[in-house]
Amino acid sequence: MLPARFLKLSLLRRLGTARAAGVPPPWQTRQFPVRGYQPRGYSTGGSSKYDRPMRQFAEENESNSQPLIYYIVPSAILAFAGLATCVHYNDEKRAVPLGKQAQQNSIPKRCTTNRPAIGGPFKLYDTENNVVTESKLQGNWTLMYFGYTSSPDVGPNEVEKIADVVKLLESKYDIKIKPLFVTLDPQRDSPAQLKAYLSEFDPRITGLTGSVDAIRQMAQEYRIFFKKVGEVGQDYIVESSHNMYLLDPCLETVRCFGAEYKASDLAEAITTEIQKASNSAAK
Repeated sequence: MLPARFLKLSLLRRLGTARAAGVPPPWQTRQFPVRGYQPRGYSTGGSSKYDRPMRQFAEENESNSQPLIYYIVPSAILAFAGLATCVHYNDEKRAVPLGKQAQQNSIPKRCTTNRPAIGGPFKLYDTENNVVTESKLQGNWTLMYFGYTSSPDVGPNEVEKIADVVKLLESKYDIKIKPLFVTLDPQRDSPAQLKAYLSEFDPRITGLTGSVDAIRQMAQEYRIFFKKVGEVGQDYIVESSHNMYLLDPCLETVRCFGAEYKASDLAEAITTEIQKASNSAAK
């Protein structure tokens, strides 16, 4: 075993050799050079490789930018085209053929307003086999009743009431209305049958008939219920609602009257409605 003096000399020699070579001793902390950190996306220099795409993108945007007029002119053209189309469409809606214009001028202004009403278009035949539509009834006040000539009790009473109302309105109130009888039994109520039946009450009452489908459609439009009961061949009774409708010159339903009205009460109520409409039109 070497003495401690020889170990110390050996250590000093190694230390001197290391210092001469520039190697720090083992107990000394090694120091590394410090580098500054710079984020890639926020480079301030002009030579960074990450800054080239950003500059290139900005330069492309600047080269592709166009004046504002390139966007204003097409938008103005589209807006003008839309306005012209709208004006043309409205002009077409307002355009009325000469024949229709003359027909509309004969209808009161009150008829051109859209109001919820009972009724609708129809096409039936009178006792002379003439076609009768809703347009032919316009211009007059109308008292309309739905029934059938074979009715045993209520029907004849209601038709007689209509005849009395027509006489009262003309004699007492100087008012003329058009009485209308629409059959609910077109299979048995032919134009000749209607004419013979109504002439017994008042020949001024106009009778209307038509096909089964046409009668059913009109009854639905005027909210009239009816059905056959006790049918045995051609022998049956028609159950129905017994309502009378007062229609104004526009053929719009003004009032509905039930079977409980007497002829005098009915005439007075009709006169009140006609006077009310006249006062409203005068304003």
